[in-house]
Amino acid sequence: MSTTAITHIGSLVTNDPALGEGPLGLVRDAAVVFGDDGTIAWVGPAAQAPAADAGFDAQGRAVIPGFVDSHSHLVFAGDRTAEFNARMSGHSYSAGGIRTTVAATRAATDAELEANLVRHLDEARRQGTTTFETKSGYGLTVADEARALRIAAAHTEEVTYLGAHIVAPDFADDPAGYVALVTGEMLDACAPHARWIDVFCEKGAFDGDQARAILTAGRAKGLIPRIHANQLSFGPGVQLGVELGAASADHCTHLTDADVDALGQSETVATLLPGAEFSTRAQWPDARRLLDAGATVALSTDCNPGSSYTSSMPFCIALAVRDMRMTPDEALWSATAGGARALRRTDIGTVTPGARADLVLLDAPSHVHLAYRPGVPLVSAVWQKGERVV
Repeated sequence: MSTTAITHIGSLVTNDPALGEGPLGLVRDAAVVFGDDGTIAWVGPAAQAPAADAGFDAQGRAVIPGFVDSHSHLVFAGDRTAEFNARMSGHSYSAGGIRTTVAATRAATDAELEANLVRHLDEARRQGTTTFETKSGYGLTVADEARALRIAAAHTEEVTYLGAHIVAPDFADDPAGYVALVTGEMLDACAPHARWIDVFCEKGAFDGDQARAILTAGRAKGLIPRIHANQLSFGPGVQLGVELGAASADHCTHLTDADVDALGQSETVATLLPGAEFSTRAQWPDARRLLDAGATVALSTDCNPGSSYTSSMPFCIALAVRDMRMTPDEALWSATAGGARALRRTDIGTVTPGARADLVLLDAPSHVHLAYRPGVPLVSAVWQKGERVV
């Protein structure tokens, strides 16, 4: 096996306290060696690095794990510029705008949907994202949901069935009929292409009883639950997710003390999506409250054309530090190891021997610059499974 060494790393974030300083396992003047099998072979001080077949000089800059974006909606067509413009002019956000994207997505060809997906993936990769989850949810027919998942599955193994994004326009007068479709014929067609099942548990979308039925049906088909919870208002989503063993409860903006306690005492990850609050001028989630309660927090982009049209994890880190009361260390951990926890993965989100060689070189001496220099393109190089892709 041939090996490559990244040497002269000024500051290496490993996310393994056994390897370095603090919760981030920070190693100064470090090196990383990885093989052509796509995994990391060695991590430690540069002076102790074993010989490698090829080398890359980091020139004193920082290296971090590749970002893990555990919540996105990338199989869609069109955009919602007019809606965003109206919102920034004083109109409020509601779940109903999703129907605009549903119409455009249904009208698009498979090739158009895939080209748009690939464009956004390339955009995210240039900003350091090496693992991403994405969902269906903009088709809302059996055929359109199944094709969205097939398209997504060609590009990631982290595919989520979200037929329960909103009640399909075709079923506006029969929400019970739509729940029956989502848990029946649509689930049968979609389950072979997905790992996860999700539901938007919210006023204007699905209530607690409907969400329970949908997630329970998906779990019976072998899909693992995750849930859009408590984004626009207080509701049952978070506690339902914890009860059903969801891998993550996503958004978590409006939380009671009982919701926070439930997350703090469970393995369900609280995935926060600051791009949504930025793009809707909504209340910010209180990450500090969750962290202090012992909850595991992930950060993700929620990249979608309606409420969070950003693919930039560095931007979300900066927002989390500025407006959600996270420290720079906590935000970076949540955008890497936290995202891995939300996907129940142990092979990503860290720079440790045996992990996947997903690495990001920053044009900065420290990861703190991700929040310290918001909006600046600091990602200088990206390795994905040991292959340099940026």
